[in-house]
Amino acid sequence: MNAAAAVLCGLGTWLPPQAVTNDDLARELDTSDDWIRSRTGIGTRFVAAPTVATSDLAVEAGRRALKSAGRDAVDGVVLATTTPDRPCPATAPLVAARLGLGTVAAFDVGAVCTGFLYALATGAGLIAAGTAGSVLVIGADTYSRILDPVDRSTRAIFGDGAGAVVLRSGGATEPGALGSAVLGSDGTGSELITVRSGGSREPLHTSGTDTGTGGPADPYFRMAGKAVFRGAVERMADAALTAARRAGWTTDDIDRLVAHQANLRILHAVADRMRLPRHRCPVHLDQVGNTAAASIPLALAHAVATGTLAPGHRTVLTAFGGGLTWGACTLRWPALTPA
Repeated sequence: MNAAAAVLCGLGTWLPPQAVTNDDLARELDTSDDWIRSRTGIGTRFVAAPTVATSDLAVEAGRRALKSAGRDAVDGVVLATTTPDRPCPATAPLVAARLGLGTVAAFDVGAVCTGFLYALATGAGLIAAGTAGSVLVIGADTYSRILDPVDRSTRAIFGDGAGAVVLRSGGATEPGALGSAVLGSDGTGSELITVRSGGSREPLHTSGTDTGTGGPADPYFRMAGKAVFRGAVERMADAALTAARRAGWTTDDIDRLVAHQANLRILHAVADRMRLPRHRCPVHLDQVGNTAAASIPLALAHAVATGTLAPGHRTVLTAFGGGLTWGACTLRWPALTPA
């Protein structure tokens, strides 16, 4: 008996109300709208209020995804995030409780900007194994909490947000059925994207001045931009092509490539490496920045709203993030209305 396929049947997103423009950042930092746009393609990002946590964003996106799917219950919740409410416990059980989902399985997945695809593959696996008949998959991050306030490079790039999808058990030929996921990692590059202090390797002490390793604590997100650029382009493109081949598609068959919204130059370079016309790669980061685990569902919802993504489109999702991690999967886009 063939395992059940995971079919995407609902999509919801949420952004905090406070928009921060490039001009707003220029009033605080040595930067400008031209500098940011020329290097990233970003014009605006959204920042959560001090009283708003990742769980708050996840609950709103999850609620909307359930509405989009026409459901009030699922069998599990998988939350991808780098910025949980607390180091312990996981944030997903709280999200499930606040959504009124009862005592369903709920857990977090940590794969940084590839987190949504890892969570998507995990949800599909739960369905294929018969453990769940439906799963709510959420990507949510509040990167504004881990950015160095004087680092213009990271503050220009990242924004807060959440996106969620509902997966249900179904047939492999249905619109929305997920194809085989391509996932990978390379821990030798773990220092390229990191928050160095705050874990068991370098704990943050009360003084905030010593990690126990003889050096000062650094609680902020750091990224080696040039090395990350090269890795992101290569890994996202290659994973996307592998996923397409597994689906029996050539590059010409790909109607839309919805990639992690890291940087406009990265998006263009990925499309070029795949020999895919750039107009087939939807762009949303100009309006919301890099929202980490939330970026793919946010980009999907925006593409649907603008008519860029339509039912039947052969779609490839791909991402790259800290770990290092990367991934891709395929689906034929279903007829649904994001909420």
